[in-house]
Amino acid sequence: MDQAVATLTARLLAHRVLPRTDPLARRALLDENFRHDLDQQLAAVGLQLLENPYAEHIAVALLPAMTEPVFGSGEAWLNNNLGLPRDGVALLVIVWALIILPKRERQLARVEAGRENQSDMFGEQKPLPTGDSVSVGISEDALYADFGKQLGGRTRFNANLGRLVNLGFLQRRNRWLVEGPMLDLMIDYSALAPRIIEGALAEVLGRRSQLSQVLDAATLAAADAAEAAPQAEAHTEQHTGEDA
Repeated sequence: MDQAVATLTARLLAHRVLPRTDPLARRALLDENFRHDLDQQLAAVGLQLLENPYAEHIAVALLPAMTEPVFGSGEAWLNNNLGLPRDGVALLVIVWALIILPKRERQLARVEAGRENQSDMFGEQKPLPTGDSVSVGISEDALYADFGKQLGGRTRFNANLGRLVNLGFLQRRNRWLVEGPMLDLMIDYSALAPRIIEGALAEVLGRRSQLSQVLDAATLAAADAAEAAPQAEAHTEQHTGEDA
């Protein structure tokens, strides 16, 4: 086995997440043969590489076939292996809806934050924007005001928020919550976004086509996400490393 493949595999398991700019991470994304060997190495222990062009990091997750053997089924099913209670999972889905949904809209439109209402005839020819240029945060106080009581009150809210920060889903900056390296990786956008957008946001989006108005509607999406969280299986169970 290629030593570089073994090194990258070990680093992903040890560090849980690596930036796309890391030399071995870039090789995994660009070198087809290297990626094939990496996929085989991970699959041998029931894992797969998590990456998408909208995220700035890569990580590892359980293969779908390993979900039931690891997490059980029926009444014995575990919704995550992170120690997150149900209200913690709900909070995770809410912050995902408030941060990642608007971010993805900007990325798909190739529009930087703060310029949603400015036309750009060359927007589709621009490189895909990432980082702080498209990902904006949310106020911790506003988040609690909107959802704190439904999520167990101040003590529970703070405890779960701390867990999400420690797990790499969020970063705290002077009571402002911004995207952590795990947030855009560990929740399957293709699976969860339709549930939110076609649910709570469907009527709003039918009336409003401007991106800035979509962002204003994010709170509605988060409210729907809070109800959907127990069924969302937010792929937090795929957050593996020490659990591999």
